[in-house]
Amino acid sequence: MPGIVVKPRSRIFHGHDWVYASEIQKLFGEPKPGDVISIKDFKDRPLGTAIYNPDSQIVARRISRRKQELDASFFERRIERAAQLRESMDFAEPLYRLVWSEADGLPGVIIDRYGDCFVLQTLTLAMDMRKHLIVEALKNQFAVRAVIERNDAAIRKAEGLEPSVGVLDGEWSGPIEIDAGGIKQSVDLLEGQKTGIFLDQLDNYANVGRLAEGKRVLDCFCNQGGFALHAAKGGASEVVAVDISAGAVAATQSNAALNGLTIDAREANVFDFLKDAETADEKYDMVILDPPSFTKSRKAMTGAMRGYKEIHLRALKLLKRNGILSTYCCSHHVNDREFFDVICDASVDAKRTLRVIGQHSQRRDHQHIATLPETKYLKGYTFQVMGGF
Repeated sequence: MPGIVVKPRSRIFHGHDWVYASEIQKLFGEPKPGDVISIKDFKDRPLGTAIYNPDSQIVARRISRRKQELDASFFERRIERAAQLRESMDFAEPLYRLVWSEADGLPGVIIDRYGDCFVLQTLTLAMDMRKHLIVEALKNQFAVRAVIERNDAAIRKAEGLEPSVGVLDGEWSGPIEIDAGGIKQSVDLLEGQKTGIFLDQLDNYANVGRLAEGKRVLDCFCNQGGFALHAAKGGASEVVAVDISAGAVAATQSNAALNGLTIDAREANVFDFLKDAETADEKYDMVILDPPSFTKSRKAMTGAMRGYKEIHLRALKLLKRNGILSTYCCSHHVNDREFFDVICDASVDAKRTLRVIGQHSQRRDHQHIATLPETKYLKGYTFQVMGGF
């Protein structure tokens, strides 16, 4: 098996499974893009097996600490193991992330389950070359109606991969209706955002719903209305949902009607909306912030942190006495401490004292590997404004 020798002090010696181009001491055996390769240290000791792509900054991603072939049997074992783990979590509905990349030993593979329909993303070259094996492994494990390919993520460009969306297997006749925590939603797995809905937020949606009774609620960056729908179902007196996407606003309105709920969904830039609401002296009992990632790299952190501070400052100014702020960040480049600190900075400028009443993360089907910080990306906090202003 061809492979690479890694330099001393590379991150793989600290438990990480990635090898960057700058960490390679030499190649041997002429590995080709998409190959399975062996990894050795500078003393020629084996470190495991990896997938290889010299056109990516991350040249190798380890798939095993021993010799391993990337064949049909490999995918069946890994997907069966992932399925057993999710089944042990005892979800009320078959609605979860079945495979979460490195966290399930399949670097660059994401599989989301919506009942008997599955959405597949292959974000690394080696896995993309073998997606037919992944589909067959899914069919051997589940009764599959359709496997949808949603390979339109921008991250594929880093692997030299083109966008690809379509039906890989089975039959697809349009949107399906799901039940997520007692909320019905119409989901288009082929045309909708991401892979359908934000599965990582399902527990957090429910948590917000339990706090919303009798409150005037503002859901910013509402997407398809996850937080807004649960707030309305939880007994909110009024729910205003804002998103810059006309499609997201239409989906929120449609999902509200499907559940017999009333939501005032508005198409607007959230930054402008918050500024205008402050000028108009609008007040809310609860504000929810769940923006898309403000940064795709550490290099863009300065601008991202300015953005996070601004939305928190403006949101805090809209809160009534004893109001609640529930806020989330989905960028793994921003760590918990940095996110918490920028909220604290905003609270000082807004002259609001915040009591922490909840801390949040991604749903448990999105497993987190201790030595791979990239597998933990979603963080969130719920605060209550203390006393008077």
